[in-house]
Amino acid sequence: MVVDDSAIARGLIVQMLERHRPITVVARAANGEAALAELHRTPVDVVILDLEMPVMDGMTALPLMLAKHPDMRIIVASTLSQRNARASLEALQNGAADYVPKPEAGPLVSAAEFERELVAKVLALGRRPATNKLAVASSFDSSGRARATAHRPAAIAIGGSTGAPPVLIKLMTDLKDAISQPILITQHMPATFTALLAEQIERASGRPTAEAKNGEPILPGRCYVAPGGWHMTVGRDGATPVIGLNQEPPEHYCRPAVDPMLRSASAVYGNRLAVVILTGMGADGSEGCRITAKAGGRFVVQDEATSAVWGMPGAAAKTGLAEAILPASQISNWLREIAR
Repeated sequence: MVVDDSAIARGLIVQMLERHRPITVVARAANGEAALAELHRTPVDVVILDLEMPVMDGMTALPLMLAKHPDMRIIVASTLSQRNARASLEALQNGAADYVPKPEAGPLVSAAEFERELVAKVLALGRRPATNKLAVASSFDSSGRARATAHRPAAIAIGGSTGAPPVLIKLMTDLKDAISQPILITQHMPATFTALLAEQIERASGRPTAEAKNGEPILPGRCYVAPGGWHMTVGRDGATPVIGLNQEPPEHYCRPAVDPMLRSASAVYGNRLAVVILTGMGADGSEGCRITAKAGGRFVVQDEATSAVWGMPGAAAKTGLAEAILPASQISNWLREIAR
């Protein structure tokens, strides 16, 4: 279902979706109230939801929709203004599965990129999880016992995409004052969003957090968020690990991408790097996890049951090198144990 008060925007989104045969648009609505009425009549897997609408806006409609249909996936569509970015992040905290930034009026390439991203997310979120589960031997069990022979990490790197922001905020809240290592975070987000995400992490964790700056030293107790539009890497200035930013081509259609962070961090930290791959579509991070393991580092992935999309963590798990596949609620315990 497509929910947008603009008939033009609604029509364009419907056209984009209907060009892709697995997708069927079964309903459309001009506001949240009309969308709720449609949901009484029509089964829906995925909703594309505008936030700014008359009668009932998207933020008001979101919890009402999920209360009636908890398994339904909602993708927020909004422009990239700071106000709308803040509202979109709030919507993610309130249960939306993902967001897509609406393209600015005019550029054809922006519309094409919007269509690619929108269709990919609808297909990923509309598919129900497979019944077969991947079994991976784990050296971390429910009692919190970590691999005794492993090195204490000097840095922690976290990657995520679809569905990851709420998991990340909860993880950082759980880790408050628990670990001293620097934390590097790459989340697939545009620039306006990553600055606001850094603010949310700092409030949740009490840890100094900001978008990373090129050349700044990586210090204990701090958190560095890859800025939207830039790959974040790790290098050295003498003996000091430092942040590097570049605008090399996107990887897995993303910039920032997780793989450049992990490749470079593994080169600097070697067997003292710990990695977490959170929910997200695609396979970004799996190559980096292979390199992390080859260098003697360790990684865990979020399990399928608690992931919005088991793409990124699933791809990393399928390398066969993951130390554990963990529910989102157990990842903080793993990090606490290895950080000691």
